[in-house]
Amino acid sequence: MLDFWNNYPIIQKRLQAVCSLIEQRVTIDNREIQEALLDFTRSGGKMLRPAFFLLFAELAEEKRVSETGLLELAASLELLHMATLVHDDIIDDSPLRRGEVTIQARYGKDVAVYTGDLLFTIYFEILIEHINGSPFMAENAQAMKRLLLGELDQMQTRFLPTKTLDQYLNSITGKTAELFRLACVEGAYFGGADENTQQLAATIGQNIGIVFQIYDDILDYVSSTATLKKPALEDLAQGIYTLPLLLARQADPAAFEPYLNEQITKQEAKKVARLVKHYQGVKKAKAFAQTYIDEALVAIQQLPAGPAQQMITQLADQLLKRTY
Repeated sequence: MLDFWNNYPIIQKRLQAVCSLIEQRVTIDNREIQEALLDFTRSGGKMLRPAFFLLFAELAEEKRVSETGLLELAASLELLHMATLVHDDIIDDSPLRRGEVTIQARYGKDVAVYTGDLLFTIYFEILIEHINGSPFMAENAQAMKRLLLGELDQMQTRFLPTKTLDQYLNSITGKTAELFRLACVEGAYFGGADENTQQLAATIGQNIGIVFQIYDDILDYVSSTATLKKPALEDLAQGIYTLPLLLARQADPAAFEPYLNEQITKQEAKKVARLVKHYQGVKKAKAFAQTYIDEALVAIQQLPAGPAQQMITQLADQLLKRTY
């Protein structure tokens, strides 16, 4: 799970501590749910959200919480992320996540629902322990609300042949970018950064989150199931029309029309993928993402200079300049 962080030894050690804290927090008497939680915790996520939190917490000297508090708040972000993924897999009936059988596929939807709910409660327990009375209690609640509204926006537009770019952006700004934004701005705040740095952190996190989701949506069209570690073209099959398709459709709406108003077969999904490739949907999606990449990188250069800013720059370069 932490191989990604070999070039960031300080963060790697602290993320290992975050992983240990998560495992301690998910220890419960119910053996079945305990196994489900530990399996998911160890299933290979990159821990990006807690990593961004910890990096932004290093931008200033006067921390607002202890080192243990910082690590636990970093863990809370990953727990919130995990909870949303567990529930996503239930909704999508997904068989795989990170190359492993999902909790809902292995244990059933009932266990998966309770597992996701339990992760949400542990997330709020950590917040109460460390930031009760802080303005970030309300900030976390609002972020969770925006995240869920993003998911609901996406559900509302499933199998909608007239889905727009604005609808797509509204959805991903909530369901993906919001948690990156929260991680960055919360890290800056509890690390003791000033208000201007916090605002930069919010801008950076949101833009990185938007690009991260766009790249994930591109991967659905250019990668195999083995590479993705989940079924390829799964979003398309679920009626979730993402940026590469939306941009390709603009060139020839009639070509896509037969496939975008109902569930389609695997063969039909492959036809749509070929249409996306033919009309350069992936290339156009990369170009579309560039505006957000540029805005994030400009804001990063305005952060307080030092090792943390350098590491944020390196990490952003890795995430924002991926090739396929």
